[in-house]
Amino acid sequence: MVVLSLLFFAVTYQVRENIFDQRREQILDDASVRIAQAQSTFDQSTATTPDQVQDLANQLVSSLRSSATGAGAVGTMLLRSPSASTTFAINDLIDRNLMESLTPQMRERTSSGTGPFYQSVGIEMDEGEAVPGIIVGGLVSLPLAGEYELYTVYSLSDDQATIAMLSQTLALGAIPVVLILAMGIVWIVYRLLRPVRTTAQAATQLADGDLSVRVEAKGIDEMAHLGRAFNDMAESLSEKIKEYDDLSRLEQRFVSDVSHELRTPLTTIRMAEELLYDSRDDFSPIAARSAELLHQQVDRFEKMLADLLEISRYDSKTASLEIDEINFNDLVAKVVSANQALADQLDVEVRVIAKNPRCVAEADPRRMERVLRNFLVNAIEHAEDGPVEIEIGANDDATSVRVRDYGVGMDEETCEHVFERFYRADPARTRTTGGTGLGLSIAREDVFLHGGRIEAHGELGKGSAFMVTVPRRQGTELADAPLELWEEQ
Repeated sequence: MVVLSLLFFAVTYQVRENIFDQRREQILDDASVRIAQAQSTFDQSTATTPDQVQDLANQLVSSLRSSATGAGAVGTMLLRSPSASTTFAINDLIDRNLMESLTPQMRERTSSGTGPFYQSVGIEMDEGEAVPGIIVGGLVSLPLAGEYELYTVYSLSDDQATIAMLSQTLALGAIPVVLILAMGIVWIVYRLLRPVRTTAQAATQLADGDLSVRVEAKGIDEMAHLGRAFNDMAESLSEKIKEYDDLSRLEQRFVSDVSHELRTPLTTIRMAEELLYDSRDDFSPIAARSAELLHQQVDRFEKMLADLLEISRYDSKTASLEIDEINFNDLVAKVVSANQALADQLDVEVRVIAKNPRCVAEADPRRMERVLRNFLVNAIEHAEDGPVEIEIGANDDATSVRVRDYGVGMDEETCEHVFERFYRADPARTRTTGGTGLGLSIAREDVFLHGGRIEAHGELGKGSAFMVTVPRRQGTELADAPLELWEEQ
């Protein structure tokens, strides 16, 4: 569009200049002829008195005004030159509407006698409208009176109308050209960008999980190379994801098979261990201590196996809820009581803050107890002798429980991965209760099974906070939580 605009203005300017140059040459030729005719008339005159010279000048100017109309002249003036005789003079013949167009510079050049001279001027017409024009002046010698300046004013209104008509014609003719060119550019751009749009749409589908999407790549240009590169990337990504899916299924199957296969020997070991444990008083001190250690480790192994069996149920989509209306105040009290010995052992004070006397919700008591137990045990182990706060809150739509400690805390990376399977923030850290690294992962699955939300946040040196929120009525959409996950102390 910018190029077309510049081209339009360039063509218009060139046409205007050409018309002006031709018209100027015509005017100068016409004015030269009229000045020569006027001088010839004055030379042939026999006037001997001022009145006769005045009449001669009046007749000549009147004749020039009449005859020059066809050449576009709008007026003729005869003015006394500064070099004329001061003893013999006639009256100037002027046109008041045109006198304003005559400048002192033009008169000075004309009086020099080397003309004719011209000047572009603006002519004030009777209607008050200003039109462009050219004024041409030259010296003539009158009988007895000496040198006078003869000026003829030509109007360029017709030429201006011609230029305006040509400009309008060019503008109107340029409109369809511009439209056709614009449509052509749009069509070309559309054709050129179609492979890009296709690739972008395919990338969106790929991001949404459609690994089978591919783009058509034809030719040898850059767009075809882009399509082939995308197809190669999609194929490689599809193969990698398939490999990971196969490995994930293999891992899930391994965990499930091992968990189930270990149940039978564990049952046998448990029976034998219980006989030894019940009879430990009859053993020597070393054998009795061995029986106690065996009892503790079998308990730990049984819990680990239970975690593996539970995670395998989630993998196989066989986990289900046993819904009951429970009071989370009572459930928290039960969990705290069950883990009070661990808190006393680590010298950790557990505080319970219940904002409502009854914070009830429809949930599976066993699974919610397991979630809160995981939260509390983790908090006690990481409290660093500081207190652990359990806050319970409820509103019309949801019930929340938050467990907060003021111990070592967690960094941002740990918060992002803390609910992943087998993840431990500090593998070298000594754990009091052992574990498989599946506790928080199982807690997350338990909460998701309720349609709830589980969250974690922490700051190094300030502690950590874990919160679970479940809807008060199963099957309803989870609304805003009644508690804040993290509050600065």
